[in-house]
Amino acid sequence: MTSAVSRFLPGARRAVRAPVERASPADLMQLAVDVGPAPMHVGAVVVLGTGPGFSVQRALQLLGERVCAVPRLRQRLYRAPPGCGRPFWADDPAFDLRHHVTQVPCPAPGDQRALLDMAAVVLGGPLPRSRPLWSATFVTGLADGSTGLVIVMNHVLADGIGGLAILAGLVDESPGLPPSGPRAVPFPAPAPGAGALAGDAWAGRVRRLAHLPGTVRTIRQGLAELGGARLPPRLPPTSLNRPAGPRRRLDVVAADLAAVRDLGHTCGGTVNDVFLATVTGALRELLASRGEGLELVTVSVPVSARLQARSGELGNQVGAMPVALPSAGGLADRVTQIAAVTRERKRAAPGTSAALLGPLFRLAPTGLLRWFLNHQRLVHTFATNLRGPVQPLTFAGARVRAVIPIPNTTGNVPVTFGALSYAGTLWLTVLSDPAQVLDVGVLTAALRRELSRSGVIGGAGEGTSWTG
Repeated sequence: MTSAVSRFLPGARRAVRAPVERASPADLMQLAVDVGPAPMHVGAVVVLGTGPGFSVQRALQLLGERVCAVPRLRQRLYRAPPGCGRPFWADDPAFDLRHHVTQVPCPAPGDQRALLDMAAVVLGGPLPRSRPLWSATFVTGLADGSTGLVIVMNHVLADGIGGLAILAGLVDESPGLPPSGPRAVPFPAPAPGAGALAGDAWAGRVRRLAHLPGTVRTIRQGLAELGGARLPPRLPPTSLNRPAGPRRRLDVVAADLAAVRDLGHTCGGTVNDVFLATVTGALRELLASRGEGLELVTVSVPVSARLQARSGELGNQVGAMPVALPSAGGLADRVTQIAAVTRERKRAAPGTSAALLGPLFRLAPTGLLRWFLNHQRLVHTFATNLRGPVQPLTFAGARVRAVIPIPNTTGNVPVTFGALSYAGTLWLTVLSDPAQVLDVGVLTAALRRELSRSGVIGGAGEGTSWTG
């Protein structure tokens, strides 16, 4: 597989020095909070249907070739010398595809549950920082003839928008997507030296001084995104805040995207508002089954500073927007109320809060940060929603039947939610710590009930079907 990469790097012997690519403040924030027992990994489960001439070996070969179209997949994050600014991305001269791509058989009975359990195992595996921070695992032998592709990356590599750009660079070419084929690029490009890093760092400091009024405005907008300058009150204790351990479980619910969109528009909201309303209603039912009640669920919602990204523009450009959302009432009523809340909160420039949170998390000692994350009572859960490809994709000639998002969690938030729309289906993922959320079945059943009451539930359940 290494030779498959080198064939498309004809400029390797005449590489030119690349410009300095720094880790963003949001990237460094993701690194700082990666202090728990489980790594801060995100990704997706891509379900590949059978296709004429499809084989896993051919898919492995194509993946090796197409990695060349996504430079960040061959780069490491390096620490700059003292006084030379933030860490920077540079090619890993020792990059070997065999360290990143594997093939494993799916355990019996090879159904959806077995694939999701395998994905959870892959999610918890190590991604050494001495190599590019990603892995791709082909899961073969599914009962319905499908093949799973579990893509996992450290969150510092890309946010959700960047993750979609990586997907676009790996699948077959499709209308509406950038070209996915390999490009002739110099590899490895020489890493910048200390002089170049120092010069770039000082140039950045001068630019920040010149744009000081804009920096002040960004701070104000970041405070607004976080909910104001005053510290928020501590939430009342509930079983939603328990320190998460090292294990993870994935559960999936599918909904008809057009029906979700119609419900949102009818209620004056968006697909994201319906997603959030579904989450709060399901958490209400979960707590009720535990003998607890909660009128307002505080959800941390990532807010991106960009609508889309290319495979050469990855990293994180996202901030955090904690919002207190109603859990009572019917789904439609909650969508209307939540839409009003999110419209008001999104008036700030999106993604600006990372400029405030990043330095705070980076400067905190690791032990203190771990203690804070394990004892915080500022949010109950995290929920992220991404707008994925509208048209069906193919990979190695096989139709992509589903793209299941894999969110992450940290600290004392043992259950989080992710949503991704793909080819007419909204895929909702529940990520939980099975040791802390023994009753996750209650939660996923509540999600399905919330959606079915409004006629937006899709066709994928706990069986082998991936229709949608």
